[in-house]
Amino acid sequence: MKIYTRRGDTGRTDLFGGERVGKDELRVAAYGDVDELNASLGLAMASGADPGLQASLREIQSALFDLGASLATPDARHRRKAGVEGVTAAEIDRLESLIDRLEAPLEPLQAFILPGGSPAASAFHVARTVCRRAERSVVRLAGREGESVEETAVRYLNRLSDLLFVVARHENARQGIPDIAWVSRSD
Repeated sequence: MKIYTRRGDTGRTDLFGGERVGKDELRVAAYGDVDELNASLGLAMASGADPGLQASLREIQSALFDLGASLATPDARHRRKAGVEGVTAAEIDRLESLIDRLEAPLEPLQAFILPGGSPAASAFHVARTVCRRAERSVVRLAGREGESVEETAVRYLNRLSDLLFVVARHENARQGIPDIAWVSRSD
């Protein structure tokens, strides 16, 4: 099977279910942003991240792939028929459990912190901002009349961005690098 089909050369693409739409459609942007998030998470994982987190982060990557498939399938009936699940409430619960576990040993935040520190922490901060963009895209899509988005999608992305923030802090703590507090230039 060839990787190229030439079907997208005119600026249109196929959604799951057969509908052809412009590549600039909100739905395409939403699942494209989720795909970019998945790639940035992979980069963060490859940047020297805690080996003890790799299995959990791989599960998150798989969930993001499922979420992208759900977003690429506009008709809820077709999603059910095709077995496209998206993300579940149980997966959101797992994110919350991981946040709680990783946050417990960290110093409580007293101020906003600047993104940065170790290469891994910095990469997770970038993944966090990509996650927030994906969340905004999915919110825009969900708010459009006539569009169908699973209700767990926005909650999952919101919680995932929280997790990525905590993972970035965890990576700095693991490397002995303190969080850098933001200081207002007006102070």
